[in-house]
Amino acid sequence: QEASHRFALPTSGSGGAVKQENFVLSTSGTDQVKGVLTLQGDALCQADVNLKMPRNNQLLHFAFREDKQWKLQQIQDARNHVNQAIYLLMNRDVNYQFKTGLEVLKLMDAVMLQLSRARNRLTTPATLTLPEIASSGLTKMFTPALPPDILVNFYINLNKLCLTVYQLHVLQPSTTKNFKPAGGSVFHNPGAMFEFGSQRYEVSHVHKVECVVPWLNDALVFFTVSLQLCQQLKDKISVFSSYWNYRPY
Repeated sequence: QEASHRFALPTSGSGGAVKQENFVLSTSGTDQVKGVLTLQGDALCQADVNLKMPRNNQLLHFAFREDKQWKLQQIQDARNHVNQAIYLLMNRDVNYQFKTGLEVLKLMDAVMLQLSRARNRLTTPATLTLPEIASSGLTKMFTPALPPDILVNFYINLNKLCLTVYQLHVLQPSTTKNFKPAGGSVFHNPGAMFEFGSQRYEVSHVHKVECVVPWLNDALVFFTVSLQLCQQLKDKISVFSSYWNYRPY
């Protein structure tokens, strides 16, 4: 229930609108990328990013268009799994009596599966190829439009909201004899190559900035505690069942 409350969309005021939270992006050791992200439940409703280009120290500024929001699928999925775990526990009559230990073990396994999936959605970001990032709807979210040599990706990693900015350079036909396209990854290093729109590119610089989202941290703690409680109940039932080993649980 506590984990579920963290994913319940917080409301502000009597109008019932979802509260917006602002987070400052930062990283240690470099100020190449700075920005502020506005999170509204499971949606990024604003991203304001400044990028200092290493080649000429030119400052680029881009932000979400007013009419656009970016859904964070990881948060959506985690919330759905938590709610499914609660549904499994609550969808019985209030006076229901469990008949066997095996029945309880099956229920605990089903609940633990949903809790593990919820936790894994936050701890395991999706692996994407560079062409998948390039063709993502995220590239159409910004005003002014992103330059063709910039790619961005947002994702959740544990309790952090992360932004990765990739700077690219076009590979000339004469240099593509060693072309080797990169596979899927959460994070692509400089030197990674890919082909998109009949053009070949190489990643020249990568910048990753992040911010801690406190309520995601809370949710991860509650997932761990919930899984431990489920396991303790399973262990106790297994101990008792061994006393009556002549009958199955």
